[in-house]
Amino acid sequence: MRVAAIDCGTNSVRLLIADVDGDGLTDVERRMEIVRLGEGVDRTGRIAPEALARTVNALHGYRRLIAKHTLDEEMPVRMVATSATRDAANRDVFTSAVRTILGVEPEVISGAEEANLSFLGATRRLPGGLATPYLVVDIGGGSTEFIVGSADGTGVAGAISVDIGCVRLTERHLRAAGDPPAPEAVRAVIDDIEAALDRVEAAVPVRTARSLIGLAGSVTTVAGIALDLPAYDSERIHHSRIPAERVHEVSARLLAMTHDERAAIPVMHPGRVDVIGAGALILDRIVRRYGFPEVVASEHDILDGIAYRLYRP
Repeated sequence: MRVAAIDCGTNSVRLLIADVDGDGLTDVERRMEIVRLGEGVDRTGRIAPEALARTVNALHGYRRLIAKHTLDEEMPVRMVATSATRDAANRDVFTSAVRTILGVEPEVISGAEEANLSFLGATRRLPGGLATPYLVVDIGGGSTEFIVGSADGTGVAGAISVDIGCVRLTERHLRAAGDPPAPEAVRAVIDDIEAALDRVEAAVPVRTARSLIGLAGSVTTVAGIALDLPAYDSERIHHSRIPAERVHEVSARLLAMTHDERAAIPVMHPGRVDVIGAGALILDRIVRRYGFPEVVASEHDILDGIAYRLYRP
């Protein structure tokens, strides 16, 4: 069964077209565009016209790809929208544009549903030898999801979404804090992260987890830097195991660099240059707080979960 899954987050909009069966999925197309839909939403509570225009442009390209790869008369398409859209008072403008372009109703999903889809996508094909339960952490632009559970998404013990993300924390504390940011601004980010982790620990049994699985661009970028890759290589990053000390080193290094120095890192996507410091710091504080010896970076996430659910609701 060929399906199309679209995830529209705070920083990026992504497309997965895949052939799915009982054994898993095979990628046909996997694309990402940094559109920063959530630009300014934390401050204004509204999606900016420029951010909407960037997202609409990306969706027109995705519509053409879906048409190109449709085998039968119709391919099942599901689009979900997450933190920025949940927070925006004018989300109807966005959902109306999506209906016009794609012909489907975008689902503005809850943080809990986002967490469960991320867990399903991340754990379906994990390598052997990882101790369970897993803590799956999906660090997004506006929010971060924490899910504790066992293999194959069959035993979720707890999940929560909290409003810390690389875009939100950058806009709140780092954007006007110097280049590189001043120590007091970094401390403010840490304080926000730790307050969110207090809420996570009160709601989810995170300390029962034995393996940490990290999802999304902040994690995979940190992994690529830790591996000293000459260019972004998803095959080498996927399921790489990054020791805690390397996470700490990379996070500290990114926060001490200027914008231009971060932009020169070979694995760095241009759309992540300004927000990677906050994203890396979220990962760093999670590793420190819960004492994980390593993080397993995964390229499979909510997109894969959406695709699996289209095949088997």
